[in-house]
Amino acid sequence: MKIGLTYDLREDYLNAGFSLEETAELDKPETIDSIAAAIQSAGHTVEKIGGLQPLMSKLLKGKRWDLIFNIAEGLYGLARESTIPCLLDAYKIPYVFSDPVTLATCLHKGFTKRIIHELNIPTAPFDIISHIGELGLVLQKNKRLVFPLFVKPVAEGTGKGINAKSIIHDMGTLKKTCARLIRTFKQPVLIETYLPGREFTVGMIGTGQDARVLGVMEIHFNAQAKNNIYSFDNKATYEDKIEYTLLKEKSLLKKIEAVCLASWRGLNCRDAGRIDIRCDQKGQPNFIEVNPLAGLHPIDSDLTILCRMLDVPHEQLIQMILTSAMKRTEKSRGLRKKTT
Repeated sequence: MKIGLTYDLREDYLNAGFSLEETAELDKPETIDSIAAAIQSAGHTVEKIGGLQPLMSKLLKGKRWDLIFNIAEGLYGLARESTIPCLLDAYKIPYVFSDPVTLATCLHKGFTKRIIHELNIPTAPFDIISHIGELGLVLQKNKRLVFPLFVKPVAEGTGKGINAKSIIHDMGTLKKTCARLIRTFKQPVLIETYLPGREFTVGMIGTGQDARVLGVMEIHFNAQAKNNIYSFDNKATYEDKIEYTLLKEKSLLKKIEAVCLASWRGLNCRDAGRIDIRCDQKGQPNFIEVNPLAGLHPIDSDLTILCRMLDVPHEQLIQMILTSAMKRTEKSRGLRKKTT
């Protein structure tokens, strides 16, 4: 198969003047090289395309591929992860990972939690504000929101906008924090009841009824970590502040797997990704958020760290993702060949 690889290279944006935090979700050359090598090792030809602009240029010149392995995050807007999938849909070119609807929905943590709540999947009480003037009315109407609260931007990843000040204990701090986040990230803010229990990240593989949990990794914060939260700073320096272990407690493992499979299928996520889970004061696992376009750095990404603990090499992970996408798109690829 002829497979194209689309991505947003972090160093391009750093050279253009963007900050480390602004570009935290974008990819490094070693990620691109490792994915390309894994695709080639599976017997396919691979073309490193790049981001939206080079993809558009190649499409307009008539270039086509059998499948696109898309990891492009985008940088602008609440639907930025959907940009390339939308373009590929327009050209009827199949691709790895979720469709534009799922990617846009899951990037917005508030919209995601609304669906999760409707599916009766455990998640902390929450609400969303777009400007600080809404805060009083939201708290008045939503009586389930009680301090301590946890506040974060609705559409950021890699812990962006999350730090030791994200746990809020009083109204004054809540107003200041919400105002700062809205001003800094220029997007709504998610306010939710703080979950004080254990935290996990869960690897997912497959689509629909073929979906399964790869493994459940617990996140332990040592004395150097700033509060027990998976913040941007703690993630960026995880070697010094975080310890990871595989969860083996059968009872809790079963509960977490049930939450994750119901969430993954309910949100129509595809091929691979991660789900973050945190336990409430009673020890019950709650859905935090899902990443249907999870980082795939060969060393530092959470999904890769989890797979390494499961003795799954990076090459095998990429090939598992590719196999899922190839199985899912088999019919559409066959139809496309007949009509082109």
